[in-house]
Amino acid sequence: MKTDFAVPDGLYYTKEHEWVRLEGDKCRVGVTDYAQNSLHEIVYVELPKVGANVAQMQSLGTVESVKAVADVYSPVAGEVLEVNNTLSDAPELVNKNPYGDGWITIIRPSDMAKDLASLMPPEAYKDLLKKITEKNK
Repeated sequence: MKTDFAVPDGLYYTKEHEWVRLEGDKCRVGVTDYAQNSLHEIVYVELPKVGANVAQMQSLGTVESVKAVADVYSPVAGEVLEVNNTLSDAPELVNKNPYGDGWITIIRPSDMAKDLASLMPPEAYKDLLKKITEKNK
């Protein structure tokens, strides 16, 4: 099993393996390298509806692979402003570039400071992955 996963600096992470990148007054959201690797070959991404209001850690949609279906949870509460429609035709982008072209949605957070307090910086997420991979050895 792979034990070395990309965890870029400048992002915040959830225990459910989503990432969030702050972009001014908006947040770009996707699934982590660990999540996409665990799912294997992604074949479908169910995207949230633009205009939907989501609570922190509410399901935004699902990512489906040949192996499993996983919920994607919102790292922040707020309004869905945009979705990555490219994933409808190319869901494999989540596997190929989870922190780039494989992003899932952009949200305008309703209380960024409150939500950030419950998210992990990169070092804490790396520690979580280390515990998970050691337990699975």
